[in-house]
Amino acid sequence: MRIVETYSHLNGLEYLLVHLPHLWEEVTGIINNINAEKCKTKISEEKTKKGKILYSPVDMNKEFKIQLEKLGWTESKTQYYVTADVKLARETLTLDAQKQKEIIEAAGKTAHFTYNQTDFVKNRVAIEVQFGKYSFVAYDLFVKHMAFYIGEKIDVGIEILPMKELTVQMSSGVAYYEGEVYNVIRQGRNTPAVPLVVVGIVP
Repeated sequence: MRIVETYSHLNGLEYLLVHLPHLWEEVTGIINNINAEKCKTKISEEKTKKGKILYSPVDMNKEFKIQLEKLGWTESKTQYYVTADVKLARETLTLDAQKQKEIIEAAGKTAHFTYNQTDFVKNRVAIEVQFGKYSFVAYDLFVKHMAFYIGEKIDVGIEILPMKELTVQMSSGVAYYEGEVYNVIRQGRNTPAVPLVVVGIVP
């Protein structure tokens, strides 16, 4: 596969090029090593595409997982506590999990444990490979990368997405680069408040 477009949010790409150029080269190399045709295995059942052989999101995800894990990208979790009390939630947002729990419970409120998980993290950079529906990408960009950034686990998040021209050869409803970059831009220059690199790929 190959990269066609990149969008740098809050200087995410610039950060990588200055501080971790070898890591960015590694990411681009991984993308180039993915054999897209090997992933063209899904027989469509949709009315408008019935019988056509499409790119399989499952198979593409597997290929990325193999390539990333081979180079030491590993799963990571960020854990925290939440509460219905908005004032307390704001006060404890940037604290470590144990401190959050202590403060919430000391205020007489219930602290609910939760976490976010990402499959690929290395050198304080997180990668999400997303061939799913629109809602999954929004969760990655506005919740998952943000949680890891606030939790001091990462400095940059990378979101790898298909270009629109690739989704035409996939099942309906898959999120694509052009649409998701538009969604980020529409939120304003500082939202989400985490440096990101959105990457658009094609076979």
